Amino acid sequence: MTDLQSRTQVGLTTSQVWITALLLGANLIFNVVSNASFKASADARAWRAFLAWQVAGNLAGFATVITLTALLRRWPLHVAFPVTTGLAVIGVQVVGAHWIYNEPIRPVQWLGTFLVVAGIWLIGAR
Repeated sequence: MTDLQSRTQVGLTTSQVWITALLLGANLIFNVVSNASFKASADARAWRAFLAWQVAGNLAGFATVITLTALLRRWPLHVAFPVTTGLAVIGVQVVGAHWIYNEPIRPVQWLGTFLVVAGIWLIGAR
């Protein structure tokens, strides 16, 4: 039995599962955009670029809060907060720091990323 089938059997429709997955994905994307924007703001030389990246980061941060609030209608706080925060740590580290800004990630940091993933899986398993 797949996870989708087991969740559907406990009262969630397929569309509810998809909406939750989309909210979770949007939360992750907005969180990465927000943090990458703040890094761009910190690196900006001109005050207008600094301000523009601050606005972009704060708008993405606001969207992060909205998606978290929508997730809280579906999940309890003790699940939604660690899952979204853990995914944000992974997303910002891998996508923001490593892919966008080419910052090196040491093997021990990859191990930490794996442990965060394992923790998210343990928290999400009900």
